[in-house]
Amino acid sequence: MEETKIIPKPMIKLNGTPMIFYIMNHYHKYGLKEFVILGGIKIEYIYQYFKNNFSEVSEIDKIYNVDNKYNVQILDTGQETMTGGRVKRAINELNLNNFMLTYGDGISDVNIDELKTFNESKDCIATLTAVRPPARFGSIEMQGDYITSFGEKNQSAEGWVNGGFFIMKSEISDYIKGDEMPLEREPLETIADLKKLTVFKHRGYWQPVDTIREKEITERYLKKQNDQ
Repeated sequence: MEETKIIPKPMIKLNGTPMIFYIMNHYHKYGLKEFVILGGIKIEYIYQYFKNNFSEVSEIDKIYNVDNKYNVQILDTGQETMTGGRVKRAINELNLNNFMLTYGDGISDVNIDELKTFNESKDCIATLTAVRPPARFGSIEMQGDYITSFGEKNQSAEGWVNGGFFIMKSEISDYIKGDEMPLEREPLETIADLKKLTVFKHRGYWQPVDTIREKEITERYLKKQNDQ
């Protein structure tokens, strides 16, 4: 909380590197080389970070080259714009067709090639990656005054949740009325009703970073991956 008073959450550092770079580097492993950050609140911090650390491809369009690996454009989608509105603005301003989209506040090892193959095999407007959230607490079962089962934290006991890592067609824009509309409400609910929202189930690693504790858990995971 203290960090996010001045820093956008995706720019919070995990083991010294802003979280958003772990996300983009994961996509880059699967060959993606063009990224757009849909910025809003605290966007000046993002501009300054890229300007200070990477070569500028276009000052007007705010495009930067990251270590000769991929380009990143920082698109200002408004201070108060909701998730759906940001996507609609990006589709219109960048003339997008099919595109990938995810959140900037979590780490996953989802296989992007398998996600893409799954999406291409379906007649849909969007594919959402479903994940099992990490259990926050151990479970207990009881009968009367006695514990009958005492369990460790068990991810498989949790339900499926929206883990991001979407693939979408620009047609999604037709279901987003404006800046004030969250993507996760009417747009996705409507295309789900139309049987145009498919789900790719990811059973591997997925970790949101919403608290100091989750930040530390994610840092340990990333360090372990780096040491392998």
